[in-house]
Amino acid sequence: MIHNPILRGFNPDPSIVRVGDDYYIATSTFEWYPGVQIHHSRDLVNWRLAGRPLNRASQLDMRGAPDSCGVWAPCLTYADGLFWLIYTDVKRYGRTSTGGAGGSASLRDFHNYLVTSPSINGPWSDPVHMNSSGFDPSLFHDDDGRKYFLNQLWDHRPGGKRFAGIVLQEYSVEERRLVGKRTNIFAGTEHGLTEAPHLYRRNGYYYLLTAEGGTGWNHGVTMARSRELLGPYELHPDVNVLTTRARPDAALQRAGHADLVDTPDGRTWMVYLCGRPLRNRGTCTLGRETAIQEVVWGEDGWLLTLDGQGMPQLEAEAPDLPAHPFEPQPARAEFDAADLPLDFQWLRTPYPEELFSLTERPGHLRLFGRESLGSTFRQALVARRQQAHCFSASTSVEFEPEHFQQQAGLVCYYGAAKFHYLYITHDDDTGKHLRVMSSLPNHLQADAFTAPIALPEGVPVELRVEVDEERLVFAYRVGDGPWQWLPQQFDASILSDEASAPGQPNFTGAFVGMACQDMAGTALHADFDYFEYVERAYCVDPKRL
Repeated sequence: MIHNPILRGFNPDPSIVRVGDDYYIATSTFEWYPGVQIHHSRDLVNWRLAGRPLNRASQLDMRGAPDSCGVWAPCLTYADGLFWLIYTDVKRYGRTSTGGAGGSASLRDFHNYLVTSPSINGPWSDPVHMNSSGFDPSLFHDDDGRKYFLNQLWDHRPGGKRFAGIVLQEYSVEERRLVGKRTNIFAGTEHGLTEAPHLYRRNGYYYLLTAEGGTGWNHGVTMARSRELLGPYELHPDVNVLTTRARPDAALQRAGHADLVDTPDGRTWMVYLCGRPLRNRGTCTLGRETAIQEVVWGEDGWLLTLDGQGMPQLEAEAPDLPAHPFEPQPARAEFDAADLPLDFQWLRTPYPEELFSLTERPGHLRLFGRESLGSTFRQALVARRQQAHCFSASTSVEFEPEHFQQQAGLVCYYGAAKFHYLYITHDDDTGKHLRVMSSLPNHLQADAFTAPIALPEGVPVELRVEVDEERLVFAYRVGDGPWQWLPQQFDASILSDEASAPGQPNFTGAFVGMACQDMAGTALHADFDYFEYVERAYCVDPKRL
């Protein structure tokens, strides 16, 4: 049985490919480095994180990119003995995405690239710049060997249709560039916000799969087909193959941005993004996740869900493939190796040695104090995805700040305007102390601080967070003493796409991790001995611990 979502936590915009008996899904990483997550499976049920291919400056440098920019919507295909990975690097978000956006312009910068590799594990090539006309690119390999590049077309003009359709242009492998005329093959439907194109050839038709309605509650998967590559494309009789637009009761919401893969027996499976809202708040702190379910081709040649209702399934029948489970990742990272554990990422920069080291003090993650929490340039924050609504996380840190501009600790982070940060710092009145700083995007007061709690110098401090859906509490302890719970209960629901100031991009998900700042520029470091992340299927009353 498949239990959706198969890729939990922030894993949006899935693209899937089968190579022999192996299946790979690529998902967006936005401002988190390295770029693009690739998961591997042999049975479509069990998945493991295989790697992140965009891992050097020549491929990706996102310093200065705003929150929720960076790597959008990768497309992973396989042809001619190579893996082909297409991705967008977004440098500027601009104004809101609404269809006409009033009378104002909406200037954005999207750069689309191609990298290739003979193996999913690399080495991946340096990128080829394809175009910058829009986002959500994909590459279609036609039966005659020719290749075509598709993307959403962005129209920045005032009063225009921002999502201006799906454009297609031929790609020349020999010349390493797009050639010929750009053609708008699909203008979209009344749902608008047409994006995420994938093209397939089947039984004499070209099938175009897109997402429409925006990546929120109105999201859906739209299908069209044509006998000719350039169209005209006729719409699916139901328009949407999959959507929860009119189904607020569905456990998986926001369904859209899909891709298709066939198993060796000819059955077709659809991967798509979805969201699991908090029961009491309706916000998706886990971000946009990836689900999968079987779909069927009707007698008329159109794609349908198994029940014909176009609904995402929380549980789905597994394909007839040999089970292939993977060893679970350890809950506790000890930082004993020279490389960062695969679950962890940092923000934007291709130069991690400026932010952290695993060798300067073996058995510890050393973070070098850099810019403020939320900086878009050099921010020393190493974190992992929140993948369940209820979890515990803890770490132990050695840090001896000398003044108030130096701080380090445990952070629950979505972006520069959305976080709860339990940190150690120092001032002349209290000396070394602990407090919480919260950045609140949808509150009257944009930031809030708890009162300082004095700490002894020269000893490690353990920090802990317990998250139960929208409730978040912090604790600390010194040495072998008992856990001391902070009296405040914090709002975890702000760590979501939906909690936002108007017009701001919000496309990632909640992370939990370690951070260090030295805003005086002296790079004071903090040493973290371990990091533990444990998911729970139930809520915990901290008073009982």
